[in-house]
Amino acid sequence: MSKVIRPGSTIGIIGGGQLGRMLCIAAKQMGYKTAVLEPASSSPCEGLADVLIQARYDDKEAARELAAVSDVITYEFENIDAETAALLTEEAYFPQGFKLLQTTQHRIREKDSVSSLGVEVAPYQSIKNLNDCQAAAKDIGFPAVLKTCRGGYDGKGQAVVHDEAELLKEAKRLLESGELVLEGFIPFKCEISIIVTRSTLGEVKTFPVSENIHVNSILHQSIVPARVETEWLKKAREIAETIADGLSLTGILAIEMFVTNEGEVIVNELAPRPHNSGHYTIEGCFTSQFEQHIRAICGLPLGSTHLLGATVMENILGQHLEEVISELDYLSEAKLHLYGKKEAKENRKMGHITAMGDTVEDALEKLKRRVKRMC
Repeated sequence: MSKVIRPGSTIGIIGGGQLGRMLCIAAKQMGYKTAVLEPASSSPCEGLADVLIQARYDDKEAARELAAVSDVITYEFENIDAETAALLTEEAYFPQGFKLLQTTQHRIREKDSVSSLGVEVAPYQSIKNLNDCQAAAKDIGFPAVLKTCRGGYDGKGQAVVHDEAELLKEAKRLLESGELVLEGFIPFKCEISIIVTRSTLGEVKTFPVSENIHVNSILHQSIVPARVETEWLKKAREIAETIADGLSLTGILAIEMFVTNEGEVIVNELAPRPHNSGHYTIEGCFTSQFEQHIRAICGLPLGSTHLLGATVMENILGQHLEEVISELDYLSEAKLHLYGKKEAKENRKMGHITAMGDTVEDALEKLKRRVKRMC
């Protein structure tokens, strides 16, 4: 049963990373208190959360402590412990529940669920042991993408394979993490994503589609409005609404998609949480993805997703942080977000920069000028 969780109440968040940090900021702007469950001793939510519970995600007593101080509970990442999530479903107000989490935690289940709704995904086959490789390769063909069914992000836990020998080699390595999925390689024109939100009252809204540029399998830029055909944007919205309804979404869901050279829109992956490709909404939209998620789980009306202007978000990785903070003149025409992480490791997301303009080209040029100032 849905509830209205009013400002002044406490929102419990599982996870204290950058997404948890930005959820805390959005919640506080709306007058909520926050409680965060996070195992790390020094996290981006430190100093922001009203209550910080330092414990493992599978610590049931810590989960009960979070439930005791929270009026509603959510999460910032999908790979939370199944038993903890089940406990919270029973003992707390956890409107997102565990069903969608269970689906998106496993790539085969996710693809089965999306396919069952009549939404196209890349061809795929399960690989549970090395003996499955030959049959999977015969069905899928080469090149193909081999992925772990659980975990993996920013290119981790996956490999592109071009023949059976390479498949066997990579499968032997990745099977240490459990079941694998072999996906057909999709030649695509571009990658896009869309964020859809469904509230506890059943209200559904989508954000503008983002065009995503990846470098070394890590998101580099999100460009909005996406520079793609109008019919593809319409198709992406239709897919998002179909999935939100078909999977009984509560809260926010990011859907990554490929647009093929033939104009097909194919779903790649789902993430039932705020998403890196949605950071542009903080400045670019009337309502950010973080505020929208708070509204959705608290039973409030969803906010307008109107795009305020052409917007480009660019990630700051660990190897870029020093140059980003050494020369700050670019802040006259861009916004800087740093996540409060203590150690700047290579390829670790440390923050992002957002630029806006009258056109996408204008916003991109502002980011290019930042790079030129560094040289």
